[in-house]
Amino acid sequence: MKYEPLSGREFPRYSGIKTFFRLPHVSLNADYDVALVGVPYDGGVSYRPGARFAPTHVRQASSLGRGYHWSRAEHLWEKRKFADIGDCPTVPIHQEQTYARIENFFTSILKSKNKKFIAVGGDHSITLPILRSVSKKYGVLSLIHFDAHLDTYPAAWDCEYHHGTFLRHAVEENLVDPKNVLQIGLRGPLVGKDDLAFVKKYGMRSTTIDDIRKNGLESFIKTLPKFTGPTYITFDIDSLDPAFAPGTGTPVVGGLTTYEAQIILRSLQIKNLVGADVVEISPSYDHADITALAAVAVMFELMFFC
Repeated sequence: MKYEPLSGREFPRYSGIKTFFRLPHVSLNADYDVALVGVPYDGGVSYRPGARFAPTHVRQASSLGRGYHWSRAEHLWEKRKFADIGDCPTVPIHQEQTYARIENFFTSILKSKNKKFIAVGGDHSITLPILRSVSKKYGVLSLIHFDAHLDTYPAAWDCEYHHGTFLRHAVEENLVDPKNVLQIGLRGPLVGKDDLAFVKKYGMRSTTIDDIRKNGLESFIKTLPKFTGPTYITFDIDSLDPAFAPGTGTPVVGGLTTYEAQIILRSLQIKNLVGADVVEISPSYDHADITALAAVAVMFELMFFC
């Protein structure tokens, strides 16, 4: 079959069954190269809920997506076979069962030698079971983490697993190498300086908005390291300023612009991106699809690494 989107010049972009980028919807075991998949779960949120509805919301917005990248002078559909494989099964009232289903689902995707994926969450807690499945295949990973928050926080309400702990657990479970973790977009406020203890202990490179704004975007880009081993990107939409992504669970002012995020993504040097996700989109707090369109733009950049 042809892995191409439904033509916007034959079928208006507001028409048709909604899939990511209007691509074919295929089964888990089809012969695609890169799966676009939803993970509709938000049982790990601590403030605004609603990220479980993000995959549907982003699919709708991605009807405006196209394949040719003006800056890169490359066409997505000529590079790889992309397809929408639907949503990962979840259990909205049970976190442990959901984690198991997520891990099993992404393990199934990765059984094929060369298949990759980009997931749309869901809250940021979904990244942990995804990383468990990816690490089983590729070993300890490098991680690029866009976020307003550190996500290395302690348990809350005696619950070890929530959307602010995925990275702490990923390090403690030896899924990612903390020396090869790059965090982008971080900003305050914090509960206290103790929140910084974990990243300092493990030597993560945690960059803030000030690191970008003080000397300018071009200077910041020059400091970005090269990633040569198996690498995963997780993009929390709240790394963007709420002006550019109002539809998110824990918004923090003073963040990245959409354009800054695009330029940073285009500037990353990654030899082997093995998977990625875009998380924390909460449609009920979105306005005029601003957040969903930002997520589509991030997906578009990520797809060129696959």
